[in-house]
Amino acid sequence: MKCKVTIYLSSGNVANLNHAARAPGTTKSSVVDDALRAFFDTNRDEGIDAAIGRRLDHQQTAIARIERDVAISTETVALFVRYFLTITPPLPKVEHDSARTLGRDRFDVFVAQVGRRLAGDHRLVSEVLEKIADTNPDLFATAGDDAPLKNRPTQSTTTENNND
Repeated sequence: MKCKVTIYLSSGNVANLNHAARAPGTTKSSVVDDALRAFFDTNRDEGIDAAIGRRLDHQQTAIARIERDVAISTETVALFVRYFLTITPPLPKVEHDSARTLGRDRFDVFVAQVGRRLAGDHRLVSEVLEKIADTNPDLFATAGDDAPLKNRPTQSTTTENNND
């Protein structure tokens, strides 16, 4: 049994309803009836909410991984640039042209290597992190930001000191 109901809608919803009812075999009443059925159907909403929740959790995990990778990349580049600028002496003016030529050639090789890495599945960041985890898993906990590598205690000296 169908009942007649009079309701007031915003002009935007009326426009959307008119647009949806233009499809062949569709009426305004059927569009509103289907929308209300979906709104009141709690079983359907729970399934949809659970699926959306799972997808959001997956996206949150992926975004966290991306944030971590970007932070690692940014810190790596920043530390390299600081180190490079610290140890590189200025060139005499007579060597500037040859240095620019060599720099362009090295840059071309660098771009080619980046292209090969991006085309493959295994990234350098993953390789470096795996190597650190295998050889020195507590490196991040013991390394100071600016401490030179040669002045840091190695695992063997740290172990020896702890045994005294």
